[in-house]
Amino acid sequence: MGADQAPARSKLVLLSLILAAAVANLNLSVANVALPDIGDWFDASQTQLNLVAVGYSLGLASTVVYLGALGDRYGRKGMLLLGVGLAMPVSILTALAPTVELLAVARVFGGFTAGMAFPTTLALITALWSGQARTRSIALWSAAGGAIAALGPISAGAVLTGFHWPAVFLLTLPLAVIAFGLNWKFVPGGVAESKGSVDNLSGVVSIIAVGCVVLGINFAAEPDEGSLAIALGVVGLSLVAFFFLRQRRLKNPLYDLEYAKRRIFWVAAVAGIIVFGTLMGTMFIGQQYMQNVLDYSTVVSGLMILPAALLMLVVAPQSAKLIKARGSRFTLLAGYLACLLGFLVMLVFWTEDAGLLPVAAAYGLIGIGVGLAGTPASHSLTGSVPVKRVGMASATADLQRDLGGAIMQSILGAFLTAGYAASFASRIASSPNANQVSDDVQSELTKSFSSAAQTAEQYPKYTDQIIEAAKQSFLKGDDLAFLAGAVAIVLGAVVIYLFFPNRQEEDELLTSYAGEDSAS
Repeated sequence: MGADQAPARSKLVLLSLILAAAVANLNLSVANVALPDIGDWFDASQTQLNLVAVGYSLGLASTVVYLGALGDRYGRKGMLLLGVGLAMPVSILTALAPTVELLAVARVFGGFTAGMAFPTTLALITALWSGQARTRSIALWSAAGGAIAALGPISAGAVLTGFHWPAVFLLTLPLAVIAFGLNWKFVPGGVAESKGSVDNLSGVVSIIAVGCVVLGINFAAEPDEGSLAIALGVVGLSLVAFFFLRQRRLKNPLYDLEYAKRRIFWVAAVAGIIVFGTLMGTMFIGQQYMQNVLDYSTVVSGLMILPAALLMLVVAPQSAKLIKARGSRFTLLAGYLACLLGFLVMLVFWTEDAGLLPVAAAYGLIGIGVGLAGTPASHSLTGSVPVKRVGMASATADLQRDLGGAIMQSILGAFLTAGYAASFASRIASSPNANQVSDDVQSELTKSFSSAAQTAEQYPKYTDQIIEAAKQSFLKGDDLAFLAGAVAIVLGAVVIYLFFPNRQEEDELLTSYAGEDSAS
């Protein structure tokens, strides 16, 4: 593992980097608790709400590889400060968005600024620390990032008690100011940076490819957007294929497949995408479930994330010790088991009359799972590549969170959308008054829960029936979403079990990687 090394004033440096990452992490989840209010304000469809929720992850996921490489080449500290600095005006523009479409676009641009800062934080940790000191630092970085993302709904819920929904997008402004000042003062620059050129064409292709794939997943659930979803998927997957073929031919690729094909690297990447995506996907669906079905206030809905945040902070340091004692594969599988149990609790106990305990228990299990699996997922990436390629590894670690969040939110959101619309349409068809429901009214009822609630206000005689039908339809949709999440967890666990090395083989492989990299 190498001798323990740390930079001067290491605690202040690590605090600065964690706060910079916090700006990105907090913005990931603040929108979730405001989605019902946003839906009411803009009369938004479920797909539009999905895009608002996923837009930030989309912007971040599509840029981290390219911007991580630019940071490696032209200066990580400069890229970090640029991202944190631009987050301030973009937050203000997001709060001022006049339409739901522009709100989604502003969220994407917010993700771009995070793409400048977030991958750089892990790259600097990997470059500045080594040995067990690096493992402990990554564990703190990972736990703090997950916990802050989970705390987003709590702070947003509190803000919404006294302010309108745009205020949630201003929460990160003071944090960004503090993070900018601390990183300017304490974080060193010019640490093990690359001298090679950056393949800008591959960078642009990677941005478009990820964007097309994620948008295609979101539009797949829209009944009239099947052709668009297929077209986006075909373009996105074609660009992914072009990207990887191009990387094989380049002398200095943007994404070095020689390192990416290492077992420890690619299995950890897949494992992280699923487990971090699980956290973001369940927070996305859960906030709507608590407010729409359980009628919780924004404050209570936000506070219900607290078990996940606290348990992530408690478990993550133990995860670092477990890696040392039992290896990364054991630790990853333990985290996956906790996440699977969380999904099972949601499927069985998240009903229309569920109390606080089932919600807290499910989120607590997800928090334990992410706390256990997050550290080995990130540590395995950065430990299996040389320092000169740490930007690529840290970008992949960020992709775990952001692409995982974008994909899992999109997949779970698509299942929620499809399940809700199909269930409500079935209820209308079986109603004795079905012939009195016009196509326009049915379209509004099946569009989203918030749209159904607005329609219910126009028909006071049927308000209770419409709201009850909307709740039951939402439950059908979220059951489909949680089932899809459980399947993803099981598939991920199979990949980890079959392909990730055991503890002894992991140590041997990491030692051989270090030898190969030193020789080259």
